[in-house]
Amino acid sequence: MESEFISTMALTFELAAVTTVILLLIGIPLAAFLAFSQTRFKSIIETIVSMPLVLPPSVLGFYLLLAFSPASFIGEFLTSHGIRLAFSFEGLVIGSVLFSLPFMVHPIQSALSGVPRTIFEASYTLGKSKLETMIRVILPTIRHGLISGIVLAFAHTVGEFGVILMIGGNIPGETRVASIAIYDEVESLNYAMAHQYALTLFAVTFAILLLVYTLNKKSLGGIR
Repeated sequence: MESEFISTMALTFELAAVTTVILLLIGIPLAAFLAFSQTRFKSIIETIVSMPLVLPPSVLGFYLLLAFSPASFIGEFLTSHGIRLAFSFEGLVIGSVLFSLPFMVHPIQSALSGVPRTIFEASYTLGKSKLETMIRVILPTIRHGLISGIVLAFAHTVGEFGVILMIGGNIPGETRVASIAIYDEVESLNYAMAHQYALTLFAVTFAILLLVYTLNKKSLGGIR
């Protein structure tokens, strides 16, 4: 039982870590686009990004399950190439990335929106390209937004239930993460094991959030 607990928690944090890294790579350029773009389609993109904040997780999970099913065009294409996303770790990653997207994008977008245009202009005047300016000047300036996005995305993925259950089910060692294990143990009336999972998640998420608030407070204090 102890080995199953360790395996489940390891899978949970592996999913959260992989999802967070992917979201960081996607979130920075997407947040920059939303912060600085003046295109008329911006509102539509912002709406799509923000949908997971109000959309029931089971809705997204259901449609992803249909898309990944061999009966669908996408699922049939993937299956013909030996790729299985339904009830797999890879499927969990895709669902988690989509559902946690606003938790990464919004803090970074907010931080970017607060960066004075003079910083960009000064960097360009010194001969820096847009990419160099973003990496070497802007990202260090918005580090508090980056940290907030990383922590929120990680913590949200750790606690996600609906999307995970719909796409991945409850396969030990492959898709059975801690949130699913808690539900499973409660249904089995094994409250002691459910408490072990729940307390671990509570302690880890509390520690992560406390750390980020402490770091952000010190960072803002240094700016003053």
